[in-house]
Amino acid sequence: MNIVVCIKQVPDTETQIKIASDGKNIDASDIKWVMNPYDEFGVEEALRIKEAQGGEVTVVGVGPKRVTEALRTALAMGADKAVLVEDDDIYGADPVGVAKILAKAVEPLNPDLIFFGQRAVDDDCGLAGAALAEFMDLPQMAVINKLTVEDGKAVATRPVEGQTLTLEASLPAVVTAQKGLNEPRYASLPGIMKAKKKPFETKTLADLGMERDDKIEVIALSPPPERAAGRAIEGETPQELAAGLAKALREEAKVI
Repeated sequence: MNIVVCIKQVPDTETQIKIASDGKNIDASDIKWVMNPYDEFGVEEALRIKEAQGGEVTVVGVGPKRVTEALRTALAMGADKAVLVEDDDIYGADPVGVAKILAKAVEPLNPDLIFFGQRAVDDDCGLAGAALAEFMDLPQMAVINKLTVEDGKAVATRPVEGQTLTLEASLPAVVTAQKGLNEPRYASLPGIMKAKKKPFETKTLADLGMERDDKIEVIALSPPPERAAGRAIEGETPQELAAGLAKALREEAKVI
């Protein structure tokens, strides 16, 4: 089984995000970068399939040199090799344009399965997996929480309005993973040491024979409005507090 996992490097979810002086980008001067958490589910599922059926797992990323760290993390988890398409100006770019780059990098690998996280936690777009499937003319199963692969096909389930939808696709196929699919493993110390010796290939857009083709431009970034200060409900007894709270919810918040 030949499996590819596409990985994005994103700011740690605990990072305090600040807008850069140009008003169009984030200030990256004090950010801790990590593998997109949803991509971890894709890496873990790929490793489980490899362990059960044999094969090879390749992780692929697009971005500046620092994306090497996220790819090395996947290698330490157990992936076999990595490919970085280096572009210093890719962060925040059109996700469909990024998917086109990924498709060009992934196609020569001839994968049976291609994993993405169902979305990236920074831009929250969730477009790259579907776009790559379109560019490569492959079936896609999105936002899945269970996957079985055998006899040249993949069967997956996903929750839909309180029910479960079962999907089936012939291989090769694209899968986007969500929380609940598995529990990603931690990179062990031996895994970290082995990762340093695993194949790691760096390419440029020129190596792929292509140029950036963004269709979307970020015009401006703005922080969310500050939350109004809360206030305490006064009262001497639980009954008075409950009555005061109900009154505030009805007359001020107007939610009841």
